Order: sequence, then C-alpha cells, then structure tokens
Amino acid sequence: MRAAVLREYGEPLRIEDAERPEPDPDGIVIETDACGICRSDWHAWQGDWDWIGAKPPMGHILGHEPAGTVIEVGEDVTRLSEGDSVAVPFTLSDGTCPECRNGHSNVCENLLPLGFADPVPGAFAEEVHVPAADQNAVTLPDGVSPVAMAGLGCRFVTAFHGLVHRADVDAGDWVAVHGCGGVGLSAVHIASAIGANVVAVDLDDKKLAKAEELGALETVNAAETENVPRAIMGITDGGASVSVDALGIAETCQNSVSSLRRRGQHIQIGLTTKEERGSVELPTDAMVMKEIEFVGSFGMQPPRYDEILRMVESGTLDPSAVVSETVTLDDVPDRLAAMSDYETMGIPVVDTF
Repeated sequence: MRAAVLREYGEPLRIEDAERPEPDPDGIVIETDACGICRSDWHAWQGDWDWIGAKPPMGHILGHEPAGTVIEVGEDVTRLSEGDSVAVPFTLSDGTCPECRNGHSNVCENLLPLGFADPVPGAFAEEVHVPAADQNAVTLPDGVSPVAMAGLGCRFVTAFHGLVHRADVDAGDWVAVHGCGGVGLSAVHIASAIGANVVAVDLDDKKLAKAEELGALETVNAAETENVPRAIMGITDGGASVSVDALGIAETCQNSVSSLRRRGQHIQIGLTTKEERGSVELPTDAMVMKEIEFVGSFGMQPPRYDEILRMVESGTLDPSAVVSETVTLDDVPDRLAAMSDYETMGIPVVDTF
C-alpha cells in the first residue's frame, strides 16, 4: 500500500510502498477514506515531543485523524463489521485501566497515540490498523462525509471536549480563542454554536476573517496590538469567562491566562514546541488571587462522539466548515512544510490515496 513515511526529521515525508496491516484479534483494518493533516503531524515530523514520549521513530507512518471503511475484522471484535464507516480517535485506549473503566479513556494509562508511537502506524496510508477496535472505533451514521469526519480529527473533538466537558461555558459568556489554526477555528465554531460570544486572536487577518465567518463576534490582530490581554479586557468588559490557548507557545498561553476575568477558566489545548519543551511560566500569584482555573483538554472519549454527531445532524455544528482544502497523499509533504510558516488555513484533509 502507499503511505507517507518519516525517514528523517524535518525532511520531506517519502511516499513509499509499505506493508499493509493485518488485524489483531481485537483489531480492525480500515481503508482510509480521508485523513486530516494536523499541526501535531508537523510536530512529529520535526521530531518534537520527546519530553512527553510522543516522538515517532524513523520509518513511521504519520497521520492521526482518519475516517474510513472497515475492510477486515479481528476474530474477537463484536461491535464492528466489514463495510462499516468509522472515525478513529487518535487517543487509542485499551479499555481496561481505571481511567477507561471510569469513562476517561482519552487519558488511558496505557494510551497509544495513533501515528506517533511505534505500535500504531498512522493514517497517511491507504489502510490503517485500529487496535481494541470495539473500544476505539466510532461508527458513523449513513450519509456522513468522510472528509467532514476527518475534519473532526483531534482538533475538533479536543476543542469540543475542552469547551463542553472541561469548562463551564454558559450562553452569553465571553470566550477568547488565542490562535486561529485548525484547533482554534474549531474552538471558535463550537463556542459560538453553544451560545458563547467569541473573541478570536491571531496574527493573520485572513484567519481572523475566517473566525468571523465561523461565529466570532470580535477579533484581535496580535501583530497590531500592544497588549492583547488588555484589548480583550476592554472588549469583554472585564475579561473572558473562558479563554483557550489553541497554539501552545508561551505568549499565547500567558495571554490567555491574563485575558480572564475573576474566577475565569483557561483551557490548554495547544502542546508546546522545542522552545518551551513542555513548560511555560505563568502569573501564579494573580491566578491565586483571581481564583483562575487552568485545565487541559486532550482528545475525547469515543462514546461521547454522539454528542457532536447529533449536533451535526441538526445543523448546529459543521466540521466541514473548518476544512480548508482536500489534497492527495502526494501533497502531504508540501502541506506539512507550509505549516512551518503558518501558511495553512483551517484543516487540510487528504481524500485521495
């Protein structure tokens, strides 16, 4: 099968013939109909995240936002059949640890991140294996576009989990979103859909215009603003109730925390770069005195995907609205390279393998 393979960090992925996967007894193989290209793939390509154990080895197939069709089923799988359309969360869990048993499989103690860890080659390939498939694969309703479901990916579901499950967003609350890449635009769309007033922050006027299209009421161009938190304080009359760092650099994380009103909530979605290596200095005294909450959001539990799918069915949410373009597998190396200078908009999706 054809696949985009990592041969050297920072050098273009190679489109190669790779050995096709065979299902484990508890696994399935899907034919990949679509797969998002995420900034997390860019980090993997750069060789980041060794500090959290998510640095893929040489020869690894990247890609972690697939939707596809089941073509082989392991003998122990009971819930899935050949021909089923599925989405695959990137947070592959085993279903047996205490976190899984208590409904928090997205932070499984034995989690395998699809496309980042050696045991789970990714989905920039014609076929991909899904372990513990009864636990991990999400069956999709008839008529749902694979491209839209790839658009769900890690970015959309992580933003949804953060805003709907991890934070307390009420109708009319101000939500600030720092960084309008794929996950930031997803957060803008979701926050608007659940009734929040959204302020979007970015350096690029085109991305800010897209944020307005997806529901942002106000925008702040950080390149033209001397003090982003002060600007947000003015727009929101005292600070956002919830603020999201959708990029993961020190500046956006610090701006997000400093944009909050008293008893506000910061949601950390963006993971850090080589510069921060997982640690960012924060205004801890101010956080204490204002009783600021700092929460993380990482993927989403497969059983909760139905919440998004119901909103998609009703027209309240549209993951495809965040999809910026569809490309071929051969385009993946160039689209990753474009992310080095933040040249991509929204979520590019591979739909031709």
